[in-house]
Amino acid sequence: MPEPPADADAVLDGLDPEQRSVATALSGPVCVLAGAGTGKTRAITHRIAYGVRSGVLPPMSVLAVTFTNRAAGEMRGRLRQLGARGVQARTFHSAALKQLQYFWPKAVGGDPPRLLERKAQFVAEAAARNRIRLERAELRDVISEIEWAKVTQTVPEDYPVAVAKSGRDAPRDPAETARVYAGYEQLKQDRGVIDFDDVLLLTVGILQDRPDIAETVHRQYQHFVVDEYQDVSPLQQRLLELWLGGRDSLCVVGDASQTIYSFTGATPDHLLDFRTRHPDATLVRLVRDYRSTPQVVSLANGLLSQARGRAAEHRLELVSQRPAGPEPEFREHTDEPAEAEATAQQIRALLASGVPASEIAVLYRINAQSEIYEQALTDAGVPYQLKGAERFFERQEIRQAGLALRGSARAAGNDADLPDGLGLGEQVGAVLAGVGWNPEPPAGSGAARDRWESLRSLVRLAEGLAAARPGATLADFVTELEERAHAQHAPTVEGVTLASLHTAKGLEWDAVHLVGLTDGMLPLSHAKTPEQIEEERRLLYVGVTRARKHLTLSWALARTPGGRAGRRPSRFLDGLRPGSSSRSTAGGAGKGSVERGSGGRKSRGPVPCRVCGRTLTDATEIKLRRCTDCPSTMNEELFERLRAWRAVQAKELGRPAYTVFTDVTLMAIAEEEPSSARDLTRISGVGPHKLRQYGADVIALCEGREPGGPEEAGSAEGDAEPPSDDRATRRRPVRAEPEEDPAAEARMAAFLSDEEPPPEESDGDAWR
Repeated sequence: MPEPPADADAVLDGLDPEQRSVATALSGPVCVLAGAGTGKTRAITHRIAYGVRSGVLPPMSVLAVTFTNRAAGEMRGRLRQLGARGVQARTFHSAALKQLQYFWPKAVGGDPPRLLERKAQFVAEAAARNRIRLERAELRDVISEIEWAKVTQTVPEDYPVAVAKSGRDAPRDPAETARVYAGYEQLKQDRGVIDFDDVLLLTVGILQDRPDIAETVHRQYQHFVVDEYQDVSPLQQRLLELWLGGRDSLCVVGDASQTIYSFTGATPDHLLDFRTRHPDATLVRLVRDYRSTPQVVSLANGLLSQARGRAAEHRLELVSQRPAGPEPEFREHTDEPAEAEATAQQIRALLASGVPASEIAVLYRINAQSEIYEQALTDAGVPYQLKGAERFFERQEIRQAGLALRGSARAAGNDADLPDGLGLGEQVGAVLAGVGWNPEPPAGSGAARDRWESLRSLVRLAEGLAAARPGATLADFVTELEERAHAQHAPTVEGVTLASLHTAKGLEWDAVHLVGLTDGMLPLSHAKTPEQIEEERRLLYVGVTRARKHLTLSWALARTPGGRAGRRPSRFLDGLRPGSSSRSTAGGAGKGSVERGSGGRKSRGPVPCRVCGRTLTDATEIKLRRCTDCPSTMNEELFERLRAWRAVQAKELGRPAYTVFTDVTLMAIAEEEPSSARDLTRISGVGPHKLRQYGADVIALCEGREPGGPEEAGSAEGDAEPPSDDRATRRRPVRAEPEEDPAAEARMAAFLSDEEPPPEESDGDAWR
């Protein structure tokens, strides 16, 4: 341990001007808005130490609270180094539990109730009493809902209304959850136990109902410091107010741009409203970033410059204090395996250049994404460790699935659940139906969605194996899984960190790889409201600001090798990645560079709604160039004529109607009513191939003429092919036989499927 500073003034040595302002503001309310990497913990610990060493703050009168045991431990360690022993640094729950245990005999009488460390058994019993059967994943979801209800001070009978008012995406029927919640509370009461959420509730109750006990607490603690104040829940805020007892010796520290836990009840409103509640408060902004290079900081600033909403109005423009480093890299890949393999190779290069494995991280949105990176790093011989999640093959649902698949493979064609003629992916899906798999994702987010994502990963693996090895059997797939599991079950060693973005909060590395950055994954497809979208943006901001020097952002255009490249880079990268644009000015964005995987396609910029201007992400909306909720200008008569014409074309081809044009494309045409080939090509789904085949007919229909008539608009504009002497041939597509043109079939297949698939729905709240 280094020697503590010689005196109070020495505590201030080494602080920048803003940090010094925090440290010397010892009276009245203080609000510190601290950006990522700006030394907020340093500022507040030096403030406490300076107050203690100067005699202004008696050490036993100070209570510093934060949100994790790790953060509280770090704070205590720094205070000891600064010579400020005796200060209490605890989590909200730890401080409340200490008070509850001390005051219980006086407030209630007898010994305090036993603390229930795990809710699962009691919640399951409460569900059974209500004749509700909960799988393990569903049980976790109900527990999460009960915890949310408690931190928002919602009683069981009010839970359904509270869910509706909050816009919360409940994972199951709120009325059913309310019954389980009520039964759980009754069980605890009957057996004389409390849970961790009760610790806060009961402490609040005692302080409210017993002024004498509240006065004792007020005499003990007179000065308060709250770290990560943007994550305070309504219940924690109420407890803090009771601790204060109307006094104003309070210092809060936070960053609204790092609010990423709203699903737990956290809200930045308490931070943003601090000056309203305390008009005379000292406000200090920390913007000097000591963590990241100017290039990383520039990208982070650019990302927030496009943000909207209340938190965005209070964003901080960071200023890097580090020497220049490499530009952030933007990498586009053809498919997910290619992205994972390239990431592993980049990491090998970093290791070879001297970057320690412990200083490298791969961060993703949900835990279900980890498997492909576990495999890629294993194949590359790179050690890794997972944070906040089980290894893929150790997850309960994967173990159950493995047993079911091995049993079916041993049946060797005698499994009645596997009809003849199924592909390998369909076979796996049929087997997994027995352990709860359904092709349709569950409603809402949470543990049930996490389980679904894990099982879907197995179906994807089967589809990938079938594509790579035609004729592969279910037994082959089981062997593949066993080999993967064996390779990934090596003992955990110090290595590259794999973690979700939620888990990465509060951590930092020299090199960070942000992977899977596609619309539908970040933001998640279930993020619908502006508030939900903005929280997803803040999550990416947290990921970017974890990097000290090296930062790579990557995405894949397709899921599997050879799959259709229908994905789009995350909308949050618009205006930041080279070649993209944004309706917002992304001031301060880094220059960046792009490396595309082989076969990559040119990325497209954002598509705004032509009615309200909102950036569109849904495939149908992009094709129509408007939100589905915005008014339509479709010419109904034209739409019906287009459908009738399409039916004729499809019949001549002997193909389904959608292979000519999908209904959505016809709707877009009927809304736009193009008058030239140039206008027609602006409609998604009308490529050069289809323009040559059908352009003249479609324009004729839009102008009220019969297809094949005079004055064909496309040639008149001079932007389509010259008229052919054989109008029938020009009008009706003729499929070339392979022997005439070996590449024709591939070109035909590429153009026939003219509708972009929507981003694949993914969910999972990796933070739990």
